[in-house]
Amino acid sequence: MLVPSIFNHNFVNDMFDDFFAPAVPASRTASNATGLMNTDVKEFPDRYELEIDLPGYKKEDVQASLKDGYMTITAQHEEKKEEKDEEGKYIRRERYSGHCSRSFYVGDIVTEEDIQAKFADGILKVEIPKKEYKPEIEEKKYISIG
Repeated sequence: MLVPSIFNHNFVNDMFDDFFAPAVPASRTASNATGLMNTDVKEFPDRYELEIDLPGYKKEDVQASLKDGYMTITAQHEEKKEEKDEEGKYIRRERYSGHCSRSFYVGDIVTEEDIQAKFADGILKVEIPKKEYKPEIEEKKYISIG
C-alpha cells in the first residue's frame, strides 16, 4: 500500500516494499506465506510421493478424499483459550479457527485403496501408485443370420 505508516515505517520504505512485491494475487500466496500446505512431490518408477506440511494440525484434523480423479486434502482446526481472574472475569479470551485445502489430479484409474497416507510430526506423507490406462478390449459380438 502506498499510504505512509505513521507508527513503524516511512513512506519511502512502504513505496519500495510494494513496488518490489510479487505481482501475484494474495489468494495464491496465502498458503505459502503461512507455511501451510507446502508440498514436495517425488517421482519414483512405480509411484509418486507427496510430503505436505501441515504445522499445528493433528491427525484427526486432516481428511483426504478422492473424486473424479482429484485427491483433495483438507485440514481444519479450532481452538479456544480462556483465562479468568479470581472473580471469574475474563482477562483474555482467544479463539482460532483455521481451514486449508488443496487438490491434486491423480488420474481417473486410481482408487482410494491404491493411495497410502500417513501423518506424523505435522507432515502428511501420501504415496500414489503410477497406473497406466489400459483400454478394455471390446469383445466382438456376432449377430446370427438365419
